[in-house]
Amino acid sequence: MKVISINTAIPERLQIGKRSVITGIFKRPREGSVSINELGLSRDTIVNKKVHGGVDQAIYLYSAKDYAWWQDQLGRELQPGMFGENLTISDYHDGDLRVGDRLLLAGKVLLEISAPRVPCVQFATKMGDSLFAKKFIAAQRPGAYARVLASGEIEAGCEIEWQPTEQDYATINEIFIEWHKKSWSQSIARKALNSPISMIARDIIEQRSGVVV
Repeated sequence: MKVISINTAIPERLQIGKRSVITGIFKRPREGSVSINELGLSRDTIVNKKVHGGVDQAIYLYSAKDYAWWQDQLGRELQPGMFGENLTISDYHDGDLRVGDRLLLAGKVLLEISAPRVPCVQFATKMGDSLFAKKFIAAQRPGAYARVLASGEIEAGCEIEWQPTEQDYATINEIFIEWHKKSWSQSIARKALNSPISMIARDIIEQRSGVVV
């Protein structure tokens, strides 16, 4: 596994219907070494902190393998950062990412997977397709948020060591699939809430499922 691209954003305006909003969804590749700490990448922009960012969702990762799949589906080339991710990585591994899995970047920066990404109206607008959120949900390729356990400097091309959790925590896809159902599976909700999931996701799962652990 490798880091393909490191992506950050400056504040930009996005027209959503009749509303003009400031957003940090337009991530673009950075050159050279980039600092990463508990709040994410240096010189990045996060606007809506109710659902994005924070120490539990400091970094968003998306894989080049998923990019290739989307390019086939959409019939066009997609540049790193298009999905709003901070790190475009070569792949995850042969299985499904779990909350609690850890990724060691460049032998020093340690990330811990904390939640799946959930599509929003800004994402669909940026993709130029009002139905894209539904397509993203159906594809079940959400990418993953991560918290930063050890800070440092990283650059494109650096190696990633996957450190799977030994616990039977919920997978990213299990959570993502349940998230978009009318009602939560109590067993999956409990499995997710027993994992080191982000506080943002935890609050929403508790509210929707009625499960508290």
